[in-house]
Amino acid sequence: MKINERVRLAAIVALACNCLWAAAANAQQPTPAAMTAAREMIASKGGMAMFDAVIPGVVESVKNSFIPTNPQLSGELNEVSAMLRKEYESKRSEMQDEIARVFTKHFTEKELKDLTAFYKTPLGQKLVKEEPATIQESLQNAQSWAVQFSDVVLARFRAEMRKKGHAL
Repeated sequence: MKINERVRLAAIVALACNCLWAAAANAQQPTPAAMTAAREMIASKGGMAMFDAVIPGVVESVKNSFIPTNPQLSGELNEVSAMLRKEYESKRSEMQDEIARVFTKHFTEKELKDLTAFYKTPLGQKLVKEEPATIQESLQNAQSWAVQFSDVVLARFRAEMRKKGHAL
């Protein structure tokens, strides 16, 4: 994709986002107390860690979009990239607010406070510590199970199609 196409695409995305933001602005906004409760809950469970790579990833992605057509500028692009990663670290709080808004849509202020209290307990801290490993292991097990199940479904398809006179 050429730079002009990217600029055009970015303009279209920006326009669409502005329309969505306007619609979202008209929706009921969370109270400051609910936002505070959501931020505390996110912090207590270490919920922002999964988003730590977003800002540097966006900066790198944009930098990498320039390199194919400007390989001679890679050194300077790397310098700008490093500068922008530092400059935009402060955007993390904006991202946290967006995530907090999502939680306020799904949980009441009291529920968010209860979740925060839970995440501060020994069991809550154990969940924070162990959850990434349990999710990864669960996904691996589900993938293995799906591969084995795929063999069962494949055999059944063949059997049913054989009944219809087709050899697959």
